[in-house]
Amino acid sequence: MNPRAQSLIAELDLHPHPEGGYYREIFRSESRVQPGDHRAERSALTAIYFLLVAGQHSGWHQVLSDEIWSHLEGDALELLCFDATKSQASTIALGRFSASGAAPIHVVRAGVWQAAHPLGEYALLGCYVGPGFDFSDFRMAKDNAEMRCIIAQQGEAFAACL
Repeated sequence: MNPRAQSLIAELDLHPHPEGGYYREIFRSESRVQPGDHRAERSALTAIYFLLVAGQHSGWHQVLSDEIWSHLEGDALELLCFDATKSQASTIALGRFSASGAAPIHVVRAGVWQAAHPLGEYALLGCYVGPGFDFSDFRMAKDNAEMRCIIAQQGEAFAACL
């Protein structure tokens, strides 16, 4: 593992995340909101540090709130998204602004399936969810055979994160 990534895990007190990589929640708003759907009241906003190292990926998952990914340090990250309601797949380069189209921030809309992997040694990100993240709003494709098949049909890069 890259020495800087090892250092970040220790310095930021990161722990294994169920979807892969390492994380630590750094903020949970005391303000409460009522989502406009069936869910119970939530924190208005949550934020985590999220780290992926070479050879790791964030497995396909779905969050029922909007999520903003922001690149903080390290190499670029490939963020894969699949909107099942539109059968629309997309690939986003998340990193420093570049001529190849990378940008440091991307919004994943509520309910869109997402996965990611670093394009180098490591990528440190901030992930911000509003209404705030709650594990009851979180699903992984590994637990949904039909979704795994649909995602696998989107191509090799998509299947690699299953």
